[in-house]
Amino acid sequence: MFKPVLFLVLAAFGAFTAAVIWLEGLSGIFASITYSLGSMQIFIDLVIVLSLVMVWMWRDAKQKQRTIWPWLTLTLLAGLFGLLMYLITDQKKNT
Repeated sequence: MFKPVLFLVLAAFGAFTAAVIWLEGLSGIFASITYSLGSMQIFIDLVIVLSLVMVWMWRDAKQKQRTIWPWLTLTLLAGLFGLLMYLITDQKKNT
């Protein structure tokens, strides 16, 4: 992945997230999780995928001798933003 693409995804997703929070509020986002079985399935899927991502981030950070705690914390609190920031801040070129 190229960093400009990651920045674009981060900016677009960040703008969308800000709009959703502005319109629905955090309570609206969390209320939608229990709205139906379908929305619960999507949430559980997201939790599983982000858990696998955090395992990968942990191993990758250990291999590259990077501090992982800020990125794991950000992923737990803000989901995809943690992964995107981890990838953007990677020192290796053309990540």
